[in-house]
Amino acid sequence: MKNPTTRPCALFVTCASLLIGCSQTNTPQTSTTVSTATSPSPATSPQGAGAANSAAIPVGVGVAQTSNVALLGQEQVAGAKIAEKYFNDRGGVDGTPIRVVLQDTGGDEQGAINAFNTLINQDKVVGIVGPTLSQQAFGADPIADRAQVPVLAPSNTAKGIPQIGDYVARVSAPVAVVAPNAVKAALKQNPNIKKVAVFFAQNDAFSKSETETFQKTVKEMGLELATVQKFLTTDTDFQSQATNAINVKPDLIIISGLAADGGNLIKQLRELGYKGVIIGGNGLNTSNVFTVCKALCDGVLIAQAYSPEYQNEVNKAFRDAYRAQFKKEPPQFSAQAFTGVQVFVESLKAINAQSKISETPLAQLRTKLNQQLLIGKYDTPLGEISFTPEGEINQKDFYVARIKMDADGNNGRFEFLK
Repeated sequence: MKNPTTRPCALFVTCASLLIGCSQTNTPQTSTTVSTATSPSPATSPQGAGAANSAAIPVGVGVAQTSNVALLGQEQVAGAKIAEKYFNDRGGVDGTPIRVVLQDTGGDEQGAINAFNTLINQDKVVGIVGPTLSQQAFGADPIADRAQVPVLAPSNTAKGIPQIGDYVARVSAPVAVVAPNAVKAALKQNPNIKKVAVFFAQNDAFSKSETETFQKTVKEMGLELATVQKFLTTDTDFQSQATNAINVKPDLIIISGLAADGGNLIKQLRELGYKGVIIGGNGLNTSNVFTVCKALCDGVLIAQAYSPEYQNEVNKAFRDAYRAQFKKEPPQFSAQAFTGVQVFVESLKAINAQSKISETPLAQLRTKLNQQLLIGKYDTPLGEISFTPEGEINQKDFYVARIKMDADGNNGRFEFLK
């Protein structure tokens, strides 16, 4: 059970100093993007001493805007920025606007550590939505936990994320809940499936966690796990692994990777003649994969924790805003980032109703925010959600979608299965 307590300040300062020093020597400075709004650097309160409604409450968003993970992180930036406008148009936190502060984590752990340190110590955010990858979360989340800054993971679905610390929760349902739905959908599409080939990115914590769930599901459903093939998220040539898998004549192939590598793997499997069912894991759950495998993406099944068709007021507003800006349906990664910001905003409102945020020291506000978000209930684009005392999301609704590409192979969409 989460039980935030006051921890020795000296220990935190020492740890933070060591981590900052390490980040400065090991990795170049990550790029920084912030919203156009400006506010004083808050020394003792989220708006700065004596600030009024003109100073915004900084909410950190540390996701991958560059690297091979950018296809996912850019969708999260879009969701967070739509949330910023949506809630500010509705008065922010009782008249005080929020300000989304973006830091680029890149695609590795050190980039996420750098971004979190900057958000915590320089940007003085009240909480952080991020990072993009589970692999990054295991490196960066302990930084926030030691600093007693609440983190909401928008796409970290690997086993063990909420257990990182008292100040870590997630709005992304764990892979153990979501992934089996895709296998069930594949069997419904082709009841004659017997042999399964599994691919996973061995250098990514989420992919390793997800493939364990997929492999367990395959065995529990009485299917034959014919081969397991490994690759790296940085790979572009999958001819060897694809040929090895095709040689065992699988009826189903399951891929746990990211959009760029996973999309290229799908493309090469199809080019080599594989005609069976393909399931893509959560890392391929983005329309950005369409530009990678184009027409050969057609028919791929992907389990979903979000549907644009979900009926409630906030999802309609989110969907309309996303479609107006990007001319396509919003993806899961955008919806989850929006939800992360929403949880912080609604929790801040609940705190402000009890005692004025503007008069609350930042350290105290961060602890109050962490306590409040865990006990709230939220009507979000994902549907109704809440959290367990440990920080795990409670979510009711899940889906499976099939990729449907246009005839020219350049554009596509997710068709949600009934």
